Amino acid sequence: MLRSGSAFLLLLLVFVSFSGYVEAYKNYTVGDSLGWYDNLHEPSVNYQKWVAGKNFSLGDFLIFNTDNNHSVVQTYNFTTYKHCDYENALENDTYQWSATDPSATNPVAVTVPVPLMKEGMTYFFSSDYDGWQCKHGQHFKLNVSHGQGLPPSLKDPADEAPGPVAPDSGDEGDSAPDTVVPANFNDPKQENDTDNTSGSAPLLPSFLHQLDYKFSGILALLGVVCIF
Repeated sequence: MLRSGSAFLLLLLVFVSFSGYVEAYKNYTVGDSLGWYDNLHEPSVNYQKWVAGKNFSLGDFLIFNTDNNHSVVQTYNFTTYKHCDYENALENDTYQWSATDPSATNPVAVTVPVPLMKEGMTYFFSSDYDGWQCKHGQHFKLNVSHGQGLPPSLKDPADEAPGPVAPDSGDEGDSAPDTVVPANFNDPKQENDTDNTSGSAPLLPSFLHQLDYKFSGILALLGVVCIF
């Protein structure tokens, strides 16, 4: 009975531990060992099949292992994706993460990390050579869930609260307001001013005053000597 109770307690502790566990952000290698290529280069690639069964969330990364003869384009525009062409894409809905180098005679391996930064459907393809690679299997779509949300390192600074405007911005409307000092404001420097920036002139009367005292003392001493 004791052994059974101990086992139950152990299972309970394990359950509590995992119930508070938050899954970390993930890195997904697109195509796994096949990499990111068209099916003429890699006949067995099927990227939509690779997507199946995976859960993609904000903050996850897709890692594209390819070469400089294949591009990486991301779009949120289904029409752009369907046409395998980003030339007529709308502003801010399509991004080319890696471009091809037509002058390269020997392909060079490249690794392109792409963060998932927007919820909902997103589309990937290689659009170079008039969409030829895209039309030969180099494309896929996936749905991005909220998950843990974007980590701070991926958040757009524009989403944060705006900072103070610099005084020299050149816009009069953005300049700092004038500071109004009350009439009864007491400046501590007026009470105990040790600032020497006004020069040595204020010290001269004090020096002469002390010299006058010393001179009077000398005259008095001479008078006493003369009497005796």
